[in-house]
Amino acid sequence: MALVIREMSTTYGRSPGGYIWALAEPVGGIILMTAIFGLIARNPPLGTNFPLYFASGILPFMMYQTSANKVGTAIRYSKQLLAYPSVTYIDAIVARLVLTILTELTVALILLFVIVLAYGVHLNVNYTDCLRGVAMALCLGVGVGLVNCYLMSMFAIWQFIWSVANRPLFIISGVFFLLDPLPEKIRTLALYNPVAHPIMMVRRGLYDTYDAVYVSEIYVYMVSLVLGAIGMLLLHRYHRVIMDEGA
Repeated sequence: MALVIREMSTTYGRSPGGYIWALAEPVGGIILMTAIFGLIARNPPLGTNFPLYFASGILPFMMYQTSANKVGTAIRYSKQLLAYPSVTYIDAIVARLVLTILTELTVALILLFVIVLAYGVHLNVNYTDCLRGVAMALCLGVGVGLVNCYLMSMFAIWQFIWSVANRPLFIISGVFFLLDPLPEKIRTLALYNPVAHPIMMVRRGLYDTYDAVYVSEIYVYMVSLVLGAIGMLLLHRYHRVIMDEGA
C-alpha cells in the first residue's frame, strides 16, 4: 500500500494537472480521430457516434499498453527501494499494476459517461463482456510487461527498441477499423495479434449489434500465461544481478 501511494504521488503528484493528463491522452486521441474520420465517412463502422466508437478501441488498447509499460519499468523505477530487505521486486510490480488498473478503469468510466451524456447516446451495455475485454487487456499487459521488466532492467536499449516496435500495434489492432470484414487471409494474420481480441470484446459489450465472432479468449490468456511465466522465471533467476548492477 505504501508503494501504491508513493507511485501515485510521484507519477501524478509532481506534474501540473496531475491526473488530468491521464484523461488528456485518450481524449486527445478521440477528438483527433473523430475530426479526421468525420471528414471521410458519415458514420463509423459501428453505430453512429464517432467518439464512442474510437473510445471503444482506444481505452482497451491503453489498458494493455499502460499496464505493459508500468510493469516493464517497475524494477528500474523502484530500484532504490528494493535495497530494503522488506521490499521485493514483486512488491514493486504489484504496486504499479494496482495503481494502473485503478487509474485506467476510472479514466474509462469517466470518458464513457461524458460521451454518453454529451451526445445522448443510448447504450445497451453488456457489462460481463466489457469486463472480459478489460481482463484480457490487463492480463496481456502484465505478461508482456513481465518479459519487458527483465529485458529493460538488463538491457537499457531494449526500452527504445520496444517503443519503436510497439507503435504499429495501434494501427493493426483494430482501433480504427473492424477486423471482421477484412479478407480472410488478412484477417487471419491480424487475429494473431493478441491485442486485437480485447478491443473486439469490449466493442461487443458496448454494441449489442456486434457479435465479435473471431474473439479468442483462450488465445489471449495462453499468450499472457506463457509470457508471464517466462518473465517471472527470468526475474526470479536474475533479480539479484539486476540489483547488483544498479548498486
